[in-house]
Amino acid sequence: MSRDINNIIAQMTVEEKAGLCSGLDFWHLKGVERLGIPSIMVTDGPHGLRKQKMGADHLGLFDSVPATCFPSAAGLASSWDTDLIGQVGVALGEECQAEDVAVLLGPGANIKRSPLCGRNFEYFSEDPYLSSEMAASHIAGVQSQGIGTSLKHFAVNNQEHRRMSIDAIVDERTLREIYLSSFEGAVKKAQPWTVMCSYNQVNGAFASENVKLLTDILKDEWGHEGFVVSDWGAVNERDAALAAGLELEMPASNGLGEKKVLDALKSGRLTIEALDRAVARLLRIIFMAVDQKKENATYDQDAHHALARKVAGECMVLLKNDGQVLPIAKGSRIAVIGAFAEAPRYQGGGSSHIVPTQLDNPVEELRKLGGADSITYAKGFAIETDASDDALTAAAVEAARNAEFAVIYAGLPDRIESEAYDRSHLSLPANQNELIAAVAAVQPNTIVVLMNGSAVVMPWIGQVKAVLEGYLGGQATGGAIADLLYGDANPSGKLAETFPLKLSDNPSFLNFPGEGDRVEYREGIFVGYRYYDKKELATLFPFGHGLSYTTFEYSNLTVSAPSIQDTDTVEVQATVTNTGSRAGKEIVQLYVQDVESTVIRPLKELKGFAKVELAPGESKTVTFVLDKRSFAYYNVDLKDWHVETGLFKVLVGKSSTEIILEGEVQVESTVRIRSTYTLNSTLGDLLRDPDSAAVIGPILQQFQQSSGFSSLGEDDSHADMMLAMMQYMPLRSLLAFGGGALTDEMLRGMLDQINRAEQLA
Repeated sequence: MSRDINNIIAQMTVEEKAGLCSGLDFWHLKGVERLGIPSIMVTDGPHGLRKQKMGADHLGLFDSVPATCFPSAAGLASSWDTDLIGQVGVALGEECQAEDVAVLLGPGANIKRSPLCGRNFEYFSEDPYLSSEMAASHIAGVQSQGIGTSLKHFAVNNQEHRRMSIDAIVDERTLREIYLSSFEGAVKKAQPWTVMCSYNQVNGAFASENVKLLTDILKDEWGHEGFVVSDWGAVNERDAALAAGLELEMPASNGLGEKKVLDALKSGRLTIEALDRAVARLLRIIFMAVDQKKENATYDQDAHHALARKVAGECMVLLKNDGQVLPIAKGSRIAVIGAFAEAPRYQGGGSSHIVPTQLDNPVEELRKLGGADSITYAKGFAIETDASDDALTAAAVEAARNAEFAVIYAGLPDRIESEAYDRSHLSLPANQNELIAAVAAVQPNTIVVLMNGSAVVMPWIGQVKAVLEGYLGGQATGGAIADLLYGDANPSGKLAETFPLKLSDNPSFLNFPGEGDRVEYREGIFVGYRYYDKKELATLFPFGHGLSYTTFEYSNLTVSAPSIQDTDTVEVQATVTNTGSRAGKEIVQLYVQDVESTVIRPLKELKGFAKVELAPGESKTVTFVLDKRSFAYYNVDLKDWHVETGLFKVLVGKSSTEIILEGEVQVESTVRIRSTYTLNSTLGDLLRDPDSAAVIGPILQQFQQSSGFSSLGEDDSHADMMLAMMQYMPLRSLLAFGGGALTDEMLRGMLDQINRAEQLA
């Protein structure tokens, strides 16, 4: 329905305008009945609908309507399947329509800076490109159903420790290349109806009142068309936040927010134009929700549960499979061990906690597929404690000894990993590690299934045959694990994060979680695999790693052009062949490496990926298109993305450490970086610039002859030394060593000539 929003705003009182910018209650926006502006509902996600029941606690943490619980973002990203995540989004949108919810609060696109972040289960990846692609697909899927999303938590929210007050200090290049890039692609590709600001400060200003983030970058540079909503309770000063670009304060502030806005209008600290702009953005989304509301909407709970099972299977990562112990033949005698096999950890703790429509029991799902008589169960450990129970351990060991296989369900309890607090270590509870070691000592075919939201260390990794990373797989995780263990489905997930050998290997280790209310991101752009690559550090499992029950070969890498300008695109193709006996899916990863750069860059960066389904013996060609951003770094002087002229390698492989094919392309920059030279500019820098070299070259020859440097360099034993010495000498040093042949006036005249030429170039 077409509406004249400007006309509606003109009819609103200033009090109604200010009121619209704060919530009605915990989950609803205000409406203005006399003008036909309805109150709409927003509610938590992102991997399932968490709608509070009427009359339940005001937070809605403990009593929400049943909804399908899909895998959390840590698992979804491990599918590397944008189409699949889009399907999840569609299902979430359908459920929101059925429950009269207008905006689902998610997805979360924050970077996994440290594996200790308690909310990592709700975030996609350590890599901004993968994260933004996943987020964009999630948003597009939900919004295709006429339901809004809220991309969160913007920005630099990478820890739960002191999350409401911490000041994240990040240099501009790191901010752009890592932490904002994760949001940028999602905003530009999918236009989320809303973006949720984070609690924390960023470089000295709260995200809720950070003009640079909310207006300069999000709105003006990226072109976000929706509104910004605060995380619940994230507003510091309401008038300053509205002026900075935060349109909606949530939850209701009992009139305090409105009063501050009205007072700021009276004092002149806030203009009526700024308030009207905020109201216009809010009204646009409110009416979009109204116009796309589907009356009497329903959804098929069984179909959504089946989708949840399929998705969970695609997300899980087979980390190890020695001797092809998996899949297990149906009917084999299996000792199923671990409390999580009866009470699975299938979702994260905190605001995203879902009441599932149904919940698979992992033991029962194994019995359904493999035969009830083939399965025995032993609890093995208690979830609520780290302490071992000798009786439980003994029973588990005995069960394992009498079986052909032992499958141990292990993981992180909610008490270790949740919103509101960070982890203190990377270990499983001690009783689980001790149990795994004890079982593996008597059963050579021991398989560990993990239920956790983030990386863990595995002291027993050399003692077990197989490890399946199940992440937090949602309500159908039990069935999905059974499908994979018995081979009804073929594992196809790959890690979207690095699993380090130990916590101290993580690049943020020395600076996480900071001191008091300040945390410095001193590792800069070297987050995740970028750091492990550069440092040549071994990992437990690298970024992009994941095994299959079949095998794949890569061949025929082609690059469409040997050289391009940075305004062009280049097409890269590679052939993938299933060389095994089972149908399967392979995730092909493309990384780009700048061979030589004047700035510090990672060895390689992910710039493309494709998930390919192949029958045995089948081959397919995958195609990637690389553009300027594929080769660029963020130049803080230009305040823009910049490509340096030079050679770039195109690397295609199975993980960040298993590169199979290599190509190259020469990229020519169309942007000339103009330099301003001074007497303190080095001779080497001047000589690398063709224009300045043409001017300074003859003067250097004169200097070498008059100073004696030329004759010194004739001795081969000193040539390299003399060359290095001159390269890093400032221009002014020619006065000291030139024997009077050069004057200050001559050098300054030469600088003027060079700098004029630079400005005209």
